[in-house]
Amino acid sequence: MPASVFLRVAATLALALATALAFAWLHTPLPWMLGPLLATAAASVANAPTHSWTPLRNAGQWVIGAALGLYFTPQVTALVGQLWWAILLGIAWALLLGWAFGRGLHRLVQRHLPGTAAEQRATSYFAGAIGGASEMTLLAERAGARTDLVAAAHSLRLLIVTLTLPLAMAWIGMHGVDPSLPGPREVQPGGLALLAAATGAGAWAMARTGRANPWFLGALLVAMGLTMSGIELSAIPQPLTNAAQLVIGISLGVRFRAEFVHTAPRWLVAVSLGTVGMLGVCALFGMLLAHLTGLHPATLVLGTSPGGIAEMAITAKVLQLGVPVVTAFQVCRLVAVLILVEPLYRRGWLR
Repeated sequence: MPASVFLRVAATLALALATALAFAWLHTPLPWMLGPLLATAAASVANAPTHSWTPLRNAGQWVIGAALGLYFTPQVTALVGQLWWAILLGIAWALLLGWAFGRGLHRLVQRHLPGTAAEQRATSYFAGAIGGASEMTLLAERAGARTDLVAAAHSLRLLIVTLTLPLAMAWIGMHGVDPSLPGPREVQPGGLALLAAATGAGAWAMARTGRANPWFLGALLVAMGLTMSGIELSAIPQPLTNAAQLVIGISLGVRFRAEFVHTAPRWLVAVSLGTVGMLGVCALFGMLLAHLTGLHPATLVLGTSPGGIAEMAITAKVLQLGVPVVTAFQVCRLVAVLILVEPLYRRGWLR
């Protein structure tokens, strides 16, 4: 690593750590993720030389994926398996909502977007799809869309959701109302080393296949498989999960540069308004599913929210809100969107 990059990474980590400690002292919800996210985003918009080192971000996703997999005990897995129909409804809802969001964006800013009508439709469609920013940007590029606008839309959506939901739930007292305990609850040094080796191998193998979120999903699947089989190697130390949240917060915050604010302001306003609207209707949908399934509404609001897997799962873990259910809903939705959103667009069914 060049010395200049090392200094930027170190300074960013120092800023994030100081903010996380301050947020923890203030008893702010999710201090180890929201503090670094806000501080890094503000510094980045102010043209400070912030930097997110990819290996650190990958390591953070690896730790979080492994930690979440420990919640999938055989009993919990049986419960999640019974919710297959609700998960399918969540997938259909996400596809429909993404389509509606894209259509709304297209109508609001159509006259102000450059490019042909086909480019404008592709830009709005992939900006509205509820998937990961990097994956949707790649699909948008294949369809000839404005990738900068698509990436900006997903980054802004993720920022709004990640900031809004944890704070709102903590404010209304949704903490510990649907707790799920992980299988292993004590740290065993030898078991932790074995768990790290196994989940690390799973993450590496997933990365070799070119799949989305490989360091998160690979570690998650291995840890899930072990826990579902009744193999309890070790819990993961809380300082390690705090550090993982910190680097994930940094990786989100550095997306926001000074030029981001000046990128099609009308587009960003439309995305912001649409995201707030999506949060509202997703909350209603989550409460409807809660009524049908008998689960706590807070769990299904997180499970069906238009946020990212890691961010929503971290929120569920910290606030003790049905971690396995939230993780299952978010993971299945991501996989389905990645598989279906491009062919649906190419066939013209959701244009």
